[in-house]
Amino acid sequence: MTTILLAAGGTGGHLFPAEALAHELLARGFSVELVTDERAGRFAERFPVPSVHRVRSATFGSKNPIAVASSLWTLWRGFREAGALVRTLRPAVVVGFGGYPTVPPLMAAIRAGRATLIHEQNAVMGRANKFLAGRVDRIAAGIPQDGADPAYAAKITVTGNPVRPPVLEAAKSPYEVPLPDGPFRLVVFGGSQGAQFFSEAVPKAIDHLPEDLRRRLVVTQQARPDDEARVRAFYAERGIEAHVAPFFNDMAERIGAAHLVVSRSGASTVSEIAVIGRPAILVPYPYALDHDQAANAARLEAAGGCIVARQAELSPERLAALVADIAADPAKAEAMAAAARSTGIANAAALLADLVASMPRAEKTA
Repeated sequence: MTTILLAAGGTGGHLFPAEALAHELLARGFSVELVTDERAGRFAERFPVPSVHRVRSATFGSKNPIAVASSLWTLWRGFREAGALVRTLRPAVVVGFGGYPTVPPLMAAIRAGRATLIHEQNAVMGRANKFLAGRVDRIAAGIPQDGADPAYAAKITVTGNPVRPPVLEAAKSPYEVPLPDGPFRLVVFGGSQGAQFFSEAVPKAIDHLPEDLRRRLVVTQQARPDDEARVRAFYAERGIEAHVAPFFNDMAERIGAAHLVVSRSGASTVSEIAVIGRPAILVPYPYALDHDQAANAARLEAAGGCIVARQAELSPERLAALVADIAADPAKAEAMAAAARSTGIANAAALLADLVASMPRAEKTA
């Protein structure tokens, strides 16, 4: 059986599309293995592989000579671990999904002569993928890479971002327009790591909503563990039905049931909202070095599928006004949902699997 090794950084943004591809490859009769880092935790628990391999990796976030030396030593150890893993598994293709933990496995695969491919989820290529782009055989893109470096632009194929089976299941349900006297289901989340900003801003915004809308609210809000009790207490004190947790295993189903989503705009988040087709207010993470979330959100906004709000300009009053406007205009909400869905690539996992399957199986003895 042909083995495909998937390498991904240990966050949901990297692991979710890798998981979607794994399901598609398994359905086609491939054997799939995953290599990631220690952060993967709960995200890797549902990954459909017999075991999860972990290798050391490091970033260069400090110019301190001791810290740089430590990072180099960690990377060297990770490269040796990855080399041993590639020799043991002998994968036909190694696919990277971004994040620094993908660098040792991809470099080991290149050295061993395996076929290599990276998948870039964002509109702006991340630093690890930029480092690998000129070295790998092929590049798949979840979003068109405008202004890509000519040195590797010819390698790029736009496949879309693979989404997991629960997302495809949620996408089967059409958008339900909120009824004037019915519940208004609001889903708030900040990506796989949560967002402290929403724990502060959303409760304050809800206090500015019209009373009749507050009475209709049914809220799902992701909150970091440090914020969870405070956010839950806010909703309890106001008698608002709310589900608050650091992580929801059924988030795709909750997005599918939502009348409005308020979230960050990581690539996986934007792709899932688009495939399911729900109106959204997106607040890009403002401190991303490459401003990738702003670029991701801009594409969905240009299609009419969301409203983009800069965090620095998003007061509780403005957020309340945006939510109230969509809640009061079902036709607008329905049009946004349709526009979002028009941008989604529901068969991205299949397109990426086609690309993987087309790669040569040539390999050298490591």
